[in-house]
This record gives sequence, structure tokens and C-alpha cells, in this order.
Amino acid sequence: MSTYLADAAENLSVEGPSATFAYRRLGPRGGTPLVLLNRVRGTLDWWDPEFLDHLAAERDVIVFDNVGTGYTTGAPADSVGGLADGTVEFIEALGLTQVDLLGWTLGGTVAQHITRTQPDLVRRLVVAAAGPGGTVPGAPAPDPRIRATMTKPEVTGDDLVFLFFPDTDTGRAAGYAHLARVATRLATGLPEVSEAAALGQITAIAKDAAIPFEQVRADLAAIRQPVLYATGMQDAMIPALAAYTAVQHLPSATLVAYSDAGHAFLFQHAKDFAAQVTAFLAG
Repeated sequence: MSTYLADAAENLSVEGPSATFAYRRLGPRGGTPLVLLNRVRGTLDWWDPEFLDHLAAERDVIVFDNVGTGYTTGAPADSVGGLADGTVEFIEALGLTQVDLLGWTLGGTVAQHITRTQPDLVRRLVVAAAGPGGTVPGAPAPDPRIRATMTKPEVTGDDLVFLFFPDTDTGRAAGYAHLARVATRLATGLPEVSEAAALGQITAIAKDAAIPFEQVRADLAAIRQPVLYATGMQDAMIPALAAYTAVQHLPSATLVAYSDAGHAFLFQHAKDFAAQVTAFLAG
């Protein structure tokens, strides 16, 4: 069994106006820190340690729990704007004046919002397995099993493999390998994501999906920073078309796609995607 430096990262905290934020910081200090924004029902403990180790080999990497989620105190948000406000509060509480952002799934939507509304705060943006917002024209209707699984009171490991990895032998094997890697942190008695926090995040997704695409297109055009958009071609939750559509309207964007991966391509191809991110952030 592999040993990961991320599994030994110290639990830290910082006080903000509305919460005591929990976070971990990995890798060499210096340069622009990379702040990671998580998925629905995700906490610090759910970041894949292999992916974090590869990122932190050359970068100052920060992972955290947003307000009212996981280890962080406070009342959880129920909108993308509210989640963005919590993220900015955390960054400012650390005394950081500029960061790079990497957002996965809902975190990617939140990261785009921050990049557009706080342009001086964000140097470069990585969006992983997220859409640009609203309803993407031409996107296939989601499988009803996806929302039914997402909104279950308790989401199991089998559910996560179904949601995040392709329904193939290779995909399922990658999914259970990911669960094995996060097991070390989870075994220490993680805090549960409360029902209020989970419902707030799901509500935020629903509100975001109702935004007209004309507004989404204008929002994308307002992002002037370099953006790396990445997707899995077999993503059952956010179709790859969403990423393809987004980069058409971003002034400075690169698109990366993994043909054999789904929503969690960044964990299925941890070393390769971390290398993509590192090269992109280095300019």
C-alpha cells in the first residue's frame, strides 16, 4: 500500500468573520498558492492524496472546507454566490492577495464565479468536470439515476463509483482504487457533511442551472484570466459538451479531455492531470 505525504498534512485553522475555517497546506511555499474548491458533499478528507502529492511536488497547495461544511463552522450557503463569498473570506483570512484556483465539479462553478467577480484575486483558473453554468444548448438530458443517487440521504462508496467513474471494468477499478486511497483520512473519523450543507449545495446547483445561456455566455466573456478547462469524455454528470461550449466563449482557454474517464478523471489520471495543471500554472 502506498504512503502519501498528503495523508500526513497537518490540520490547520484560521478565523474568518463568519466561520473558523479548517484547511491543510502542502508543498513548497512561494509563488502563487493554488487553492482547491471541492465537490458536493466533499470535505478535506475526500481529496485524493495521490493527486495532492503530485500537485504539491512543485506548488503551494491549499485545501479547505467552506463555511458550514466538514470541519469548518458556520451556516452553509445555498447559492454559488454564497459559496464564492465563503471561499473569498477564507482566502482573505489567510492574508493572501492573489491565488490560483482549481475547482472540481461544483467547486469549478464557484471558482468561475470568483474569477469573474474578483478578478484581482485570481491569477489563473483550472476548471475540472464543471459546466459554465445554465443549461448548455444541445446537452443531453441527464440520466434520472444521477440526481436520485446524488440526493440520497447517505451516498455509499458504490454510489460514488457510479457517479464519478465510467461503467467499464477499467473505470470501476479506478473508482475503487480512489476509494482505497482516501480511506486513510476517512478512517480517522471525518465529520459528516450535514443535511443542511448538502441540501444547500444541491440547491446552489439548481439555481445555477436556471441561468439563461445568454447570461452565461456574457459571464464567460468577462473572464480575462487564462483558464484550463478539463473534462472526462464519459462524464455521466456534466457532459463533455459543457467544457467544449465554455472554451468557445472564454477569451483565453485551453481544453483537455480524457477519453476513458468520467467525472473524477483528475483522480483516475492523477499524475498526468497534475502535470497538465503544473505546466499551465507555470505559463
